Amino acid sequence: MAQPSQDIQMTSGTISGSQTKKGVLLGEVTISAPSADEELSTTVGPYRLYKRRWVGVFALFALEAVSSASWPWFGPISNNVSRDFGFTLDEVNWLGNVIACVYLPTAFLTPMITKRYGLKRSCNIATFVLLLSAWVRYAGTARSLPKGGAYALIIIGQALSAISQPVYQILAPKYSERWFNLKGRTTATMIISIANPIGGALGQLLSPLFSDTRKSILVLAIISTVVVPIDLLILEAPPTPPSYSGSRQVSPSIFSLIRAATGLKCPPEVYMTLRERFDFAILVFVFSTLLAGINTFSILSSQWLSPYGYSDNTSGLMGAALLLSGILAAIATSPIFDRILTHHLGITVRILCPIIGAAWLSLIWAARPHNDGALFAVFVIIGICSVVLLPVAIELGVELTRNSDGSSAVLWFFGNLISIIFILSQNALRASDAANPPRNMHRAIIFNAIWVFSTSLLVFFLHGRQARRELDERMNEEQKMQGQIQGGSKLQSPLSPEPAKA
Repeated sequence: MAQPSQDIQMTSGTISGSQTKKGVLLGEVTISAPSADEELSTTVGPYRLYKRRWVGVFALFALEAVSSASWPWFGPISNNVSRDFGFTLDEVNWLGNVIACVYLPTAFLTPMITKRYGLKRSCNIATFVLLLSAWVRYAGTARSLPKGGAYALIIIGQALSAISQPVYQILAPKYSERWFNLKGRTTATMIISIANPIGGALGQLLSPLFSDTRKSILVLAIISTVVVPIDLLILEAPPTPPSYSGSRQVSPSIFSLIRAATGLKCPPEVYMTLRERFDFAILVFVFSTLLAGINTFSILSSQWLSPYGYSDNTSGLMGAALLLSGILAAIATSPIFDRILTHHLGITVRILCPIIGAAWLSLIWAARPHNDGALFAVFVIIGICSVVLLPVAIELGVELTRNSDGSSAVLWFFGNLISIIFILSQNALRASDAANPPRNMHRAIIFNAIWVFSTSLLVFFLHGRQARRELDERMNEEQKMQGQIQGGSKLQSPLSPEPAKA
């Protein structure tokens, strides 16, 4: 006697007695996969966490911190570099600008390279380039080289470091998605992401410690070499995924994200509603502007403050205060976002951004001689709010797009693009030698403050629906229901022997 087919309706599929076209066989029942607009290639439970996931976080953190130190390295010592090598201040500034310029194409290439070669191999390539950049840069410090030859080697070394830096940054949310569940993703993204400002803080603290700029560049090369073996600790993916989002074997391409974000025809699994497209556009513009404000200060800190009597060491300490205070705040708050404020990323952005904008605006009046206390206080406020916002914004970008490396690439791409605009514009706004004080950058500070403040107000139009989290939570509930069905259900498989007749 044939056993009748049995169907039980669930949130995103059915449990049936026979195999379906896209079903996943689980014991005696078959669970159909979610609809096409919810997945690419996934495994529906069971999910598992591995302790080794933290080893990869540490490796990515260390590599990103070292690769990020090269960008602001010349900022606090710009006047010394100009004196020792004979470079102009504009040429010294381009040692930072070139990183942003090379970063732009690398940011878009990173998701494509990762899609083809995988996360681990992409990190291997980035680490090799990091090592190469360190010693090409140091080769430019040879005293036998003419000015032009020295500058060429140093700027090539800086350009090479810009190839490695975006790889670790962009892959941070992808790694956290692959290895962490809903209660740990923001923390993992935070740890890897704050490596960028930590690297910037190290660059600003270490570079002025050496009176000889050549020794300063040698120290950067040694640090870059020491960190290289850590790359071997990064693994591709866990044997069993930690969540539904982490189970996707094939990630959407960055081109599909661009089509979805611009409203063009795209596959259903990457489709974005009009509200999501609008929110993502706001997030990209605000994130880019806030990042540009900090990047610009990191590079021009000495030139902003030295006309008012602040030394390179003091400028470096103010930059470090901005970044280190933010790092401590991010470490304290990220677990809260994972476990308590899990559904409030959008609200967090709306609260913190206006505070950051107001703090930058206050620098118009705070940047004056003998005002160390007020300047340190302003930079601490900027640091706390900005660095806390960093992982929140990156995770919110993934929530809106369901594309971890693609959304991260777009955010960092435009952040560096706006940084170039800020740096070039502010160099052009430098006062003349006849100004009081000579060559001050008060107009540049006004430019930075007004742009950041006005942009920060756009967050009041942000909604910030966390679509990825909603999907993961729904799939987690389904997995629990599947376990209950398998453990205590009286459903009987068609393959099971029929009960004996009385």
